[in-house]
Amino acid sequence: MKQPLPKSLKTVAWIALGLAAFAASSGLAFASWLDKDAGIFMSLVEAGMSWCF
Repeated sequence: MKQPLPKSLKTVAWIALGLAAFAASSGLAFASWLDKDAGIFMSLVEAGMSWCF
């Protein structure tokens, strides 16, 4: 039976930090979308790109 490769604490910490950074950035993007949604949609309407939504 193969033994699983040991994961160092440093590797797990880097993965956790990357996931936390991704979650924070996507949360900020979503929050700003909710805050400025009408303006973003109207600029897409003016550019003729609102059919995407």
